[in-house]
Amino acid sequence: MDHKAKHILIVGGGYVGLYTGLRLQRALRRELKSGSVRITVIDPQSYMTYQPFLPEAAAGNLSPRHVVTPLRRVLSKVRIRNGKVTKVHHANRSVTFEPNAGPSEEIEYDVIVMAAGSISRTLPIPGLADAAIGFKSVGEAIALRNRVLALLDRADSTDDEEVRRRALTFVVVGAGFAGVEALAELEDMARDAVKYYDRLSEKDLRWVLVEASDRILPEVGPEMGRWTLEELRERGIEVKMKTLLKSCEGGHVVLSDGDAFESATIVWTAGVKPSPVVNAGDLPLDERGRIMTTTKLTVSGTNGAFAAGDVAGVPDVTNPGQYCAPNAQHAVRQAKVLADNIVRHLQDRPLREYRHKYAGSVAGLGLHKGVANVYGVKLHGLPAWFMHRTYHLSRVPTVNRKVRVVADWTLALFFKRETVSLGEIESPRDDFRAAAATG
Repeated sequence: MDHKAKHILIVGGGYVGLYTGLRLQRALRRELKSGSVRITVIDPQSYMTYQPFLPEAAAGNLSPRHVVTPLRRVLSKVRIRNGKVTKVHHANRSVTFEPNAGPSEEIEYDVIVMAAGSISRTLPIPGLADAAIGFKSVGEAIALRNRVLALLDRADSTDDEEVRRRALTFVVVGAGFAGVEALAELEDMARDAVKYYDRLSEKDLRWVLVEASDRILPEVGPEMGRWTLEELRERGIEVKMKTLLKSCEGGHVVLSDGDAFESATIVWTAGVKPSPVVNAGDLPLDERGRIMTTTKLTVSGTNGAFAAGDVAGVPDVTNPGQYCAPNAQHAVRQAKVLADNIVRHLQDRPLREYRHKYAGSVAGLGLHKGVANVYGVKLHGLPAWFMHRTYHLSRVPTVNRKVRVVADWTLALFFKRETVSLGEIESPRDDFRAAAATG
């Protein structure tokens, strides 16, 4: 390798990291082949998760393997290193890299892209860390699916009313996209599954959505938000607005409206915050803890540093005074401009501004149910659900994934979904340990 090779380091393998790497891989193919440029992506996982499909994976409409994209297969000209960046020293053009196994090391770069995404934003609520689960990763989505189905098994197998009631009470905190879609898809799946239990019925299931503000799904606008609220309540889901989770120690849920009950499933989707890596370095941060970013996706006041996605505070040039929302729509589009600007930076050409007017939002609410507000066109029910699937299918990276997703959906038209819990995959050695202990 030529020691003068320009090194582009991408921190994060999510939407921004994958799409930036993909576009750079194409735009710089000659330079990559000659060795004058090299690209590295750092991420703890070896895959990118298409998060809008997590609710469908949790509900069993999609195979978990089909909502993730393997980085090494897609970014064949890019070096993938699994681990995390623990410190950014942009003044020295280097980062401290901690691999998933082995000692940490310093990695030097010429250009850095901060695209580490976000993590769940939690609050100091008693019991939250021990009793709740998030909904940001494929692992969390599948664990939730297995948990809901295992709890139906538990409730059907006991005569203890308290055990049954606790098992069949499901709580979701946060009524944004993640919370509403996760709850709607899981409730839809549970309603299907309960038909196979002689001693359970739909009315035994209790679903509670807790939201601190006075509206749900703010992304689709007030009118569609109200329609979604009515739809959920018609399905028997309790939606508690202007309500806070006060504590959930040991699964004992206490809400600010005075309601208190036992629940074996508490899902926390009440917001996200930038990855902790933004606080570990010398890059400037804004008042919300995001990396200060210009309209050209460069880090403010720096040379050779770029940022986009959830970690970046990108000014919205189509809406002066506002920032781009931390969602997939912006992240995918920002990645294209960011990659082009890196090429321009390497060629000493002027950079372009990121300009994209928010097109609107779509949300799935279970099989054949959805809500959408796109370019001012408001839809609900089957047309919105179809638009939701069509839109996200167009955004899934690679033809391989698109075909697999369509295959899953097509099979679902002709066959009933599987409602089996495979919870033992989360602790596969338990039986072996028990056998060894008695051996």
